[in-house]
Amino acid sequence: MTLFLLVLLAALVFEYINGFHDTANAIATVVSTKVLTPRWAIAWAAVFNLIGALMGTAVATTIGKGLVDTQYVTMATVMGALLSAIIWGVFTWWLGLPSSSSHALVGGLCGAALGTARGDWHVLHWSIVDSHGAHTGLWPKIVMPMVVSPLLGFFGGALLMLLLTLILQKLTPRMVNLIFGKAQLVSAGFMGFSHGSNDAQKTMGIIALALYTGTSQGAFKDLPEWAGFLRTPQFTVPYWVMLTCALTMAAGTAAGGWRIIRTMGHKMVKLQPVHGFAAETTAALIIYGASTYGVPVSTTHVIATSIMGVGATKRFSAVKWGLVGRIVWAWVLTLPVTGLLGYLLVQALRSF
Repeated sequence: MTLFLLVLLAALVFEYINGFHDTANAIATVVSTKVLTPRWAIAWAAVFNLIGALMGTAVATTIGKGLVDTQYVTMATVMGALLSAIIWGVFTWWLGLPSSSSHALVGGLCGAALGTARGDWHVLHWSIVDSHGAHTGLWPKIVMPMVVSPLLGFFGGALLMLLLTLILQKLTPRMVNLIFGKAQLVSAGFMGFSHGSNDAQKTMGIIALALYTGTSQGAFKDLPEWAGFLRTPQFTVPYWVMLTCALTMAAGTAAGGWRIIRTMGHKMVKLQPVHGFAAETTAALIIYGASTYGVPVSTTHVIATSIMGVGATKRFSAVKWGLVGRIVWAWVLTLPVTGLLGYLLVQALRSF
């Protein structure tokens, strides 16, 4: 029971870090275009993050039981996954790099599961068909979307921006800024909503996995009657887990993440309100679509590539590709580094 409480605490710390680490995803463009002040932008994103986080559990189910064989999972496995993701999240935040909290958690979980199974790679679900005939596992839910979603973000952002340019070519720049200064409030809210619908569910899934593990392994058998709500004979995401994660992410969002906001909204490419609207709308549609199908995509990857695509329509050199290269390296390293960390942390936890 004590270890579960530590796992729960670590999960909420991860969710809080995810909130302030990924605040930039929802508000960098609306701040850089000066449509909202940073204080109001954070409040706007926090509210819509909270609403989005309560809109389903498909992504949580993928994280909790679709990626690794749950019979090999212990509380130490879950703790190793969370600590790995927390370490990487704080490290990349300190560097000001918008890395993926989603992939950090997935990498940590896979590495920790491998450590628990003593190197048996069969513990990882590469590609399986569930009882409903749907394909799940690391390939269809993580690896393929990891490649496809940034491409959709880049080309989708570019196409939407080109379409808007054609439609608005007869309007004055002042009128365009006036229209999209208002429209960007909607796109920023939609971005915050979609972020909550995907990212908050990842922590819900890891807590639900811990509850299922604790129940199946007898860790909760001596609980007092009032704590019986912790027992889950089947894998489910209780409403109290949803609400707790939603509130924690909203609190983290409200704390802000200024290092990453500067990178995403100011250093990568100079934006006007119409560009911010195009980038946010593109990213939000992709992320919300992924949430509907239980795909835990990286909101960081999607919004960053949407900004790149929109910026490239101004002129290709408008995007600071040297900075983009640093961001891509953070993306590439996330899964292997967190996987190794998860593996090593499980080995360390065994010694206690």
